[in-house]
This record gives sequence, C-alpha cells and structure tokens, in this order.
Amino acid sequence: MTLSDLPEIQITRNIRSTRLRLRVDQTQIRLTAPVFCTKRQIQQFIDQSEQWLIETWQKQQEKIIHIDKTLPTELKLFNVNQPFTVIYQTQKKSFNLDIENHQLLISDRQPEAYLKAFVIAYAKQHLPVYLQEVSQACDLHYGKCSIRQPKTRWGSCTSKHDIMLNSGLVLFSKEITRYVCVHELAHTKHFDHSASFWNEVQKYDVNFQQHRKILKTTPMPWWWIS
Repeated sequence: MTLSDLPEIQITRNIRSTRLRLRVDQTQIRLTAPVFCTKRQIQQFIDQSEQWLIETWQKQQEKIIHIDKTLPTELKLFNVNQPFTVIYQTQKKSFNLDIENHQLLISDRQPEAYLKAFVIAYAKQHLPVYLQEVSQACDLHYGKCSIRQPKTRWGSCTSKHDIMLNSGLVLFSKEITRYVCVHELAHTKHFDHSASFWNEVQKYDVNFQQHRKILKTTPMPWWWIS
C-alpha cells in the first residue's frame, strides 16, 4: 500500500493551530494546518508521515472487520434516566418516540440510518435548551447555537460567541455533555486553550479532566459513524 491507495486527505486550516496535525479514523484522514503553512510544507509533512499513515489506516480498517454490527435494543440519552427500549418494525414513519411506554420505534427499512436520524432530531430539540441552562448557571453568555455532525469535534465557539455542539453528545452521560457545554462557553472569555481557559473550565466542572478523558476514549456506535 502507498499514499495513493489511501482516501483523499481532508485539509483544514485553523487560525488556532500552531503545528501540522494528522487524524485518522475509520472513514477519513484529516490534516489540520496553521494558516501560514505553505502547500509545499504540508506535502512534505504528509510524505514524511507516509509509513505512519499507512499503518494507522490499516489498523482502523481492521477494527471495522471486528465491529459487532448488532443494532441496539436500548438507547440511553443524556437527559433521560431510563433507557428507551428500541423496537425495529415495519412502519411508515422513519422513527417514532413513544414517551408513555418509553419506547423508540424505528422503521426496519433502513434501521441504522433512521436510528441516527432520530438522534440528530433529538439533539436539535434538546441540546440548545441544555446549553442555555448551563449558560445561565455559569453566567457565561453566547450568541447562537447550532447542532451539527462533525467527524472530529464535539463543539466549537466562534469569535462572535456562536456555539456549535455535536449531536452525538446526547449519547453520552449528562456530565460529559455538560463538560462540552462548559468548555465552549469558557471560550467566550478565553479564545484559546491557555491556563486561564482551563481555570475557567474548572470553575464550573471540577472533574473536567476525567470527563475530557472519557470523551476522548469512548468509541461511538458503528451505526453513528457509518
């Protein structure tokens, strides 16, 4: 295998990046570069990383082979104490949440796609409300809130204090979701990852280091990343 056999590398320039950084997952390869990097510097970095890229990509593909692609029979959501029982059946609607019976009904036509669609819809309904609650509790204010599905980020905050949250956060515990909200809200005061920024995060989440580790090491379900 050579570099030409790998998927196209997605290159992003980030004003906050101070060095070139590669990330490899099961579906793509991403490179984050400082804004001042030239195309030649980026290509040299990729060439120097060739062996690592090939080996890491192959390891990620091997993981896919061993993934248990059984669909879940229960779904735990960040703001609900009891998991929903997931039932796959023939129905017109892609999904239907039965609150009274604590069931999530998913069409069996494309169950993995409809399960993901439900999570996205649920996130768009509940995450903005929760961010507002955390904002008020911390007295840290933001502009707009958007819910998206980026591959490599759990959240972001712009210079205008607009916050983006990853819809996949609803699949974590409330403590983890709250950490991401606090993290992005802290960026409204410190637009970097300086010591002052982390001190701000710690004011509102004393266990942020543990929550951050859980977020980084917990794999997402196969039906979410496929």
